[in-house]
Amino acid sequence: MEVLNPTQLHLLKMFAFAKDSKSLEEIRAALMEVFAKRVEKDMDSLWDSGKWDNDKNDAVLCEHLRTPYI
Repeated sequence: MEVLNPTQLHLLKMFAFAKDSKSLEEIRAALMEVFAKRVEKDMDSLWDSGKWDNDKNDAVLCEHLRTPYI
């Protein structure tokens, strides 16, 4: 049996206050904003360090990442 980590426990407590769909959407939007900012910051760091560039962007855009269904 897996135990919830402190972040998961805190989120469960927060969601207890979400009594309607508007509250749920506000919490979800806030979480998405936090993680989007984190991704943007990390990508900026990769770009500034030279570990990411336009060539890598183009390569990712050309990759076929779909799961083959046979």
